[in-house]
Amino acid sequence: MPTTSITPPQLDLLDNPVWAALSGPHARFAERVGRAARYPEDVSPFGALADPADPGAWADLAALVGPGGAAALTGSLEPPADWRIDGEVAGVQLADTSLRAEPAPEAVRLGPADVPEILDLIARTQPGPFLPRTIELGTYLGIREDGPDGPLIAMAGERLHPAGWTEISAVCTDPAHRGRGLATRLVRAVAAGIRERGDTPFLHTAAANTSAIRLYESIGFTLRRRTVFVRVVGPS
Repeated sequence: MPTTSITPPQLDLLDNPVWAALSGPHARFAERVGRAARYPEDVSPFGALADPADPGAWADLAALVGPGGAAALTGSLEPPADWRIDGEVAGVQLADTSLRAEPAPEAVRLGPADVPEILDLIARTQPGPFLPRTIELGTYLGIREDGPDGPLIAMAGERLHPAGWTEISAVCTDPAHRGRGLATRLVRAVAAGIRERGDTPFLHTAAANTSAIRLYESIGFTLRRRTVFVRVVGPS
């Protein structure tokens, strides 16, 4: 597939991508109270507020998570006084501007039967959260050692889905098989599927993961914004 430079509409959806997904293409997953929403706990840890500056949205989130409940949010937040931040990780968001997307003939599509093996690979590589039903969020591709029946050694797939955009996530390679370009091939292959349906790929990674950021920039992603992944705990 030829290299393209895409300027998609609704770029501002990426400012609040979890809300844009849960109030849009991923609405079927949404557990929602008013202006707060979250994914089911076995799908994704993330939730969102329609407007983090709106006290009413925080009240809706409190009703959604219950007394003393927690939520994982994104962005620079100033919670109300009766909420507390329980942990945060600095992150970055990158968007496709010149990625060469192409299929990977050796990649296989992963499904629910592969989840135990996926969870094992995730546990060994720590690319970010992956839960028993995360596989339902989109297409996940893997590469297996020595053919389609071998052990899973690398994977990547789709997570957040704001309108017109799809996030590439769970990019990881078994440590014994790094340095072979497997992750790059899988990112290009997942991106090819995203492009085929008219969406634009984007992704997140930890700000401290400078090697991943350099890789993504080298293959055609551009740093769009810095963000924060925040775990908040509500009033008891």
